[in-house]
Amino acid sequence: MRPLPWLALSLLLLPALCMPGAARAAEVRSVEALDITRYAGTWYEVARLPVFFQRKCVAEITAQYTLQDDGTLGVRNSCRNDKGEMEAADGVARRDPEHPGRLEVRFAPDWLSWLPLTWADYWVIAVDPDYQWAMVGEPGREYLWILARTPRLAPDRLEALKRQAEGMGYALETLIVSAPSAGAPSGPESE
Repeated sequence: MRPLPWLALSLLLLPALCMPGAARAAEVRSVEALDITRYAGTWYEVARLPVFFQRKCVAEITAQYTLQDDGTLGVRNSCRNDKGEMEAADGVARRDPEHPGRLEVRFAPDWLSWLPLTWADYWVIAVDPDYQWAMVGEPGREYLWILARTPRLAPDRLEALKRQAEGMGYALETLIVSAPSAGAPSGPESE
């Protein structure tokens, strides 16, 4: 008796479905709520996926979020470049009214703010209950930042965040782990 064609096909596909990585990754989800008052302040970059606009950043990478009167956040990203000079970019972040854990950021001039393409997704996908670390991404999985209030994050916390990102489908082969600057402050999550 000949096996049914679908049975033969399913037997051929079974090994591929059982291989690591064949499981469907969880979708990228933002946290359910984000308290922007607590999120405001200085964050140090602990790790990131490579992005064009940070190609020259080699050290002292920070993001400063400042509450504005209109409910937005002023954003100032800064870093020391490969020539030893400090660089900075100023922007603004606004809340997504339908998703409390999501922001949109813009670094284009104010007069271009009406264009939809000037705003980029900025989803907080994990945050410490005490706002001492956070992980930021977006649905396309092209951008990922692991941030902390101090330049150092406990190795076990960093590994846990990396596993969480991989579970959402992020490919971390090119993840850049930032080197903390000498004499940088440390905190409870530090080494």
